[in-house]
Amino acid sequence: GRTIRACKNATKTIPIVMVGSGVDAVEAGLVESLARPGGNVTGLTNLGPELGGKRLELLKEAVPKLARVAVLYYPIPSSVHRVKEDLPVAALSLGLAIQPWEVRGADDFDKVFSGMGKQRLNGLYVLGSPLTNTNRKRIADFVLKSRLPSIYPSREFVDAGGLMAYGADLADSYTLAATYVDRILKGAKPAELPVQQPTKFEMVINLKTAKQMGVTIP
Repeated sequence: GRTIRACKNATKTIPIVMVGSGVDAVEAGLVESLARPGGNVTGLTNLGPELGGKRLELLKEAVPKLARVAVLYYPIPSSVHRVKEDLPVAALSLGLAIQPWEVRGADDFDKVFSGMGKQRLNGLYVLGSPLTNTNRKRIADFVLKSRLPSIYPSREFVDAGGLMAYGADLADSYTLAATYVDRILKGAKPAELPVQQPTKFEMVINLKTAKQMGVTIP
């Protein structure tokens, strides 16, 4: 969201095609509406906030005794809103308690992991951000060592050793974004190209990690 906003602030004329924006594009002022963006920004959103409850639900299906879930996040406004507003509502409906853990830089991970180790946690939900994405191997090493079942927004975390991921198929989103670029280069105006939300989603499970943690996937 911040990257797209910075691009929009830099130019009102050069077309901008966004992919995987985790913010509400209308609320953030990036577009006037999804149907008619009205400016120089169009593309795809990623439904990040809407999938939070679904991810908690999937984690509980895999770990029926799930009760206390740590939420690891980098404190950008959209993530703070999810942690303080969206996820508590979803957690309440599932009978879960969530415990937020904030990381602002790479040096915070060891301190946060040490703190988590002292709590009676039995699940971890990681919000995507450049910081958590870059440190996904450190996160995976921690959850494997702690035998802490975890869920993420994208498959890269699972490839690194995390348990589960559920989210929009980014490969499909990037392919669709390329069609926007093609249409704009052929003369279409971003203001008139509707912003789309993803329609293809993927769930990825690391069965090796599940076995190591003693988790039986239904």
